[in-house]
Amino acid sequence: MGVTVTFSGTRISGIGAHRPGRLVGNEELAENVGVEATWIQGGTGIVTRYHAGPDEDVVSMAAMAGGRALAAANVAPEEIDLVILTTSTRRQLAPAGAPQVASRLGITAAGAFDLNAVCAGFSYALAMASNAVQVGQARHVLITCAEKLTDFLDPGNPDTYVIFGDGAGAAVVSASDSDSLGIGPVSWGSDGTRASVIEMVRNEQSRDVAAMNGKAVYRWATGKMPAVARRACELAGVSRDEIAWFVPHQANRRIVDQLATQLGFADDQVARDVIDTGNTSSATIPLALDRLYATADVKSGDLALLIGFGSGLSHSAQVVRLP
Repeated sequence: MGVTVTFSGTRISGIGAHRPGRLVGNEELAENVGVEATWIQGGTGIVTRYHAGPDEDVVSMAAMAGGRALAAANVAPEEIDLVILTTSTRRQLAPAGAPQVASRLGITAAGAFDLNAVCAGFSYALAMASNAVQVGQARHVLITCAEKLTDFLDPGNPDTYVIFGDGAGAAVVSASDSDSLGIGPVSWGSDGTRASVIEMVRNEQSRDVAAMNGKAVYRWATGKMPAVARRACELAGVSRDEIAWFVPHQANRRIVDQLATQLGFADDQVARDVIDTGNTSSATIPLALDRLYATADVKSGDLALLIGFGSGLSHSAQVVRLP
């Protein structure tokens, strides 16, 4: 179906999530890597994370989360004009996974592409989806974010092995008839000169392995992201006090807590899904939003500040009104 070219406001109309069936606690990982369970929780703040099984891959998890987002938004598959899949852990390089996600959900004749901005993926995709709706290229856009990081983890490297997990999150972006803020302008950037700080590489044994300089990531995130967040508020034309919820990339609890303190958010305003789900790269923000709805007093129309940051040293932030 063709799309009439008009300019429109945008909003998030639905959120969905998928967490794999196997919940993995610190005790199990501690035994695998030869550390104490208390060391894992003390250093990361993570208590559990999910590991996908052999029958769960990036596409299948993305489709599960995407279907739930469509249901939450009350949007039919045939109303979707664009599907974006964010991932950095899909083993098949071509064809893209997004067309396969679309087909599994009964979405036909829609544009579909993959996006790899690693941990900033959801925020990047949200900006692109909002732009597509604003200029009339789409009525509704489905964003799916799925990662199977366990395919890239080495038990010999506890710094990464205990942090990352698997999962998928999704959101539907739709046109808005309201004049109030729905999805604010994005504040984003990158620093490719520091590409080696967080990377996934193929080593000499042809095994894919995630590597990360945790101290450098902490210094960069806590040094850089507060200014990026404040700029997002300026672009959206809102003050920090108007924002009800802070939903940053769930890198680890230390970074989440430090950013919340720097930006002046109270403890009960902060999403901390990392405690239960670990770091799922591009999927962390929609997964954190999903848990926020389940555990906090979120009201339709509340403003939330979203921040994504990670490998590539890509980063982004925007203010959104929650559905």
